[in-house]
Amino acid sequence: MARDLFNRYLWLVDTIRRYGRISRAELDECWRRSPFSQGEALPRRTFYNYRQAVEELFNVEIKCDSKTYEYYIDDSDTHNEGMTDWLLNTAAVNDVLSNSREIADRIFIEDVPSARHHLAPAIDAIKECHPMRFDYLPYYRTRPTLGVVIEPYFLKIFRQRWYVTGRNVEENRVKTYALDRISSLNILPEAFEPDPSFDAEEYVRYLFGIVSSKGEPRRIALRTDSRQAKYFRALPLHHTQEEAVHDAYSIFYYKMKITDDLVSELLSYGARIEVLEPPELRARLLSDLTEALKHYM
Repeated sequence: MARDLFNRYLWLVDTIRRYGRISRAELDECWRRSPFSQGEALPRRTFYNYRQAVEELFNVEIKCDSKTYEYYIDDSDTHNEGMTDWLLNTAAVNDVLSNSREIADRIFIEDVPSARHHLAPAIDAIKECHPMRFDYLPYYRTRPTLGVVIEPYFLKIFRQRWYVTGRNVEENRVKTYALDRISSLNILPEAFEPDPSFDAEEYVRYLFGIVSSKGEPRRIALRTDSRQAKYFRALPLHHTQEEAVHDAYSIFYYKMKITDDLVSELLSYGARIEVLEPPELRARLLSDLTEALKHYM
């Protein structure tokens, strides 16, 4: 029964999002065609209860336009919209997979190990403004740094790994840590006062990945063939992406900081892309490609 209710909540949000704006009559008609209705309209009280549950579960408010009496979801906050989409997609996938255990040996997924152990306490620490103390062992070291204390600001997932970013108390600077490289995590009882000058949205706005840079965002131009262009259209490299279409190729423009994560990503495309600008990014890729080529000569 609980799973059936959850599916109904997902159906309600997905239907309103797809229509943009929908009247009660139109919603009733969609409901009648759904697998949940048994041909009946959606009762008013049930609709009210579902609206409340959706807001509590997904932080999605279903609003009503008092002039047109149409229902809609306010997507004015683009970050919240992306977060809501991620939650809904994750919930939908989890529900589908939980009903497909008989073919589990034929479904292959990517693991996110850090989510199992440290994601929940990290979220609690951010919500309650409590420092985190942990030992940290990055891949480039043989021994962990013991007793790291940070005031956590935000979480980000990148390539199936969760990262927490916050102020390292001892060093008094903002740093990022991979949750799967953390051990002996403790949430400290005292509360901290968040830095009012720190803007998480601004911090990540021009980053690709999780590695930050003190440099200014740069205009980046990538030339791709028509085939690679289709992939970038379907899954943009960055939210600042713009495209200029030509006969046999496209040029994609971005505003991003030049970071190690970005360079690694661009190198992964090989001959399918060419960096046109800025010159320093083009030179960086040329240097890395030249060094890699030495291994094959």
